[in-house]
Amino acid sequence: MAARILHRLRHALSGEGSREQRAHGAGEAEDCPESSELEDDTEGLSTRLSGTLSFTSQEEEEEEEEEEEEEEGSGAGQELVEPPQPTVAATGAEDAEWGPAAQRPGAGLLTRQLQELWRRSRGSLAPQRLLFEVTSASVVSERSSKYVLYTIYLIRSGQFDKAPAAIARRYSDFERLNRRLRCRFGCDMSDVAFPRKRLRRNFTAETIAKRSRAFEQFLSHLHSIAEIRRSPEFLEFFFLQDLRAAQRLTCTGMYREALATWANAYRLQDRLGVCGSGRFLLTLAGLAVCHQELDQLGEAHGCCEQALQLLEAQDSHPLLGPFLQAHIHLAWKVGKDKRRSEARLQDLREAGPPLQQQPTLKECLIKEPLD
Repeated sequence: MAARILHRLRHALSGEGSREQRAHGAGEAEDCPESSELEDDTEGLSTRLSGTLSFTSQEEEEEEEEEEEEEEGSGAGQELVEPPQPTVAATGAEDAEWGPAAQRPGAGLLTRQLQELWRRSRGSLAPQRLLFEVTSASVVSERSSKYVLYTIYLIRSGQFDKAPAAIARRYSDFERLNRRLRCRFGCDMSDVAFPRKRLRRNFTAETIAKRSRAFEQFLSHLHSIAEIRRSPEFLEFFFLQDLRAAQRLTCTGMYREALATWANAYRLQDRLGVCGSGRFLLTLAGLAVCHQELDQLGEAHGCCEQALQLLEAQDSHPLLGPFLQAHIHLAWKVGKDKRRSEARLQDLREAGPPLQQQPTLKECLIKEPLD
């Protein structure tokens, strides 16, 4: 009898204990809502996924480094405790997934080292971009006007240019380009920002600095749109002024000054990727004529060779005959092979007008309209 009473007493006590445990577990579940569980899970994410990459911006990395330095400063003099390692029972599924990788070479790299390796590989494979940088701005005072002249360099990303391509433009030039492009590319230009015109304080350092930055962003945005960067309006904004000035200097016999202007127009077209256009052939003609007039025959011969390579499949181009004649003459002067150009010129003579009626390269250069 006593044994039976003792058995019932033990059963009752064990039932009350299980009910208390269930009640206690329910109370903990109520005290820890879902959001708290998510926060705790987020805090432990880096420990569980320490082998994955976390791509963050440079600003976020700098903030993290500052926070780490502050924590190290505040914890000076305290004993450092190594974080506990996860056990096999706690990370069974994850060990099954990440365990083999942990034994591979290089699996112990830190996250920041992996990020750096990724950036280097990504940078080596990224296509080159064209950067527009305002390097200087000067206030120009003339008899009837006063304006700011901005000097912009065109730079290929990741390259060093010994002789960079440069332009000098004023606000009205940018405004004219913006107006022409908005008339033709209304939809594409809807998101392109342009600095508004001001009636006062146009020559303060603050206004000039803000406009310099705005013009850089304006040109970069335009160049990022394929149809706009291939349009004549956009391209001629950069090199048409140089072509006109170089043609005028060549006509007046100022070949040294013209040569520098032709060379800058060449670099501008090269940066913009329009080395197969008619303007570029005219630029090569200008360079060849000026080099020849300055007795720089090797450079002139090289310009003619480059032009003939571009005209390889264009037998009807008006500059083909003049370039062939100039190339044959220069090749004879510098002792280079001229047989291929002579054969091509003979074919051109048989198919077209007599050789005596073809203009020289200099005559073509002077008569070419640059509207």
